[in-house]
Amino acid sequence: MRLFVRIVDRRSFTRAAQDLDLPRSTASQIVRQLELRLGVRLLQRTTRTVRPTLDGEAYYRRCLAILDDIEDAESAFLGVSPRGMLRVEVQGTIARHFLMPGLPDFLDRHPQIELSLSEGDRWVDMVREGVDCVLRYGVSPDSELVARTVTTLERVTCAAPAYLDRHGRPDAPGDLVHHQGVGIRAMSSGRRTPFEFVQAGALTQIDVPTRLVVTGTETFRSAVLLGLGLGQLPLFHIQRDLDAGRLVRLLVDYTVPPAPVSLLYPPNRQLSPRVRLFLDWAAARFRTDPASP
Repeated sequence: MRLFVRIVDRRSFTRAAQDLDLPRSTASQIVRQLELRLGVRLLQRTTRTVRPTLDGEAYYRRCLAILDDIEDAESAFLGVSPRGMLRVEVQGTIARHFLMPGLPDFLDRHPQIELSLSEGDRWVDMVREGVDCVLRYGVSPDSELVARTVTTLERVTCAAPAYLDRHGRPDAPGDLVHHQGVGIRAMSSGRRTPFEFVQAGALTQIDVPTRLVVTGTETFRSAVLLGLGLGQLPLFHIQRDLDAGRLVRLLVDYTVPPAPVSLLYPPNRQLSPRVRLFLDWAAARFRTDPASP
């Protein structure tokens, strides 16, 4: 399994064999025996590279989990510090603001941990893609995952001065139907997210007309800054824009419901020591660094 995983990671029999101090012919023989025993082809070989087949990709993910469990079990009995690869999927804007400033200290404290951060706004299949945990903004659509809420972010309604010069300023949420919004599409559902307000203790959703719909948070902010429409964004993300006058806060007397930020992980797997360590560290980062710019 270690050899197979290394071949997939390195995309090469030769480099994987060198890493594990094996003859290349031995590596090839081991993989052939593995494929015969499983009754499937695991790797596609060309003159330039090696890639996993669909079966090989699925087996690779299972191997990662099994090897991680073995390593964690041995580490627990040997009393050593958590070690190995951590695979974390993050929402980039939030990770850059809250997690990255503390990352040098985390890696200095735990020199045997390797961290693989992948950035995106989509909802991933954690087991299939071999991800240990996910940092996400908003409500998770997957009720089967364990969600550890680490903070809630204040959101505000805003627009660029250029937009207000052209279209005027709304005085109440009901006015928004006569305005233009920048739409952001939820990756979990594919639907455009409505504007939201809490009025008389109840949630009100308003479908604001849009000509532009985006999926990325940075593109969303940029579109609002360019005066392409109204938006509702986390306050920490645009505080500097508000302070500099690049954006104007609107409808300040009407509350926008805050959005949760959560760490998600599968419920049916024993968390490894390094995953627990990262979850606790990340949660502490949000406690010690509130949503300030």
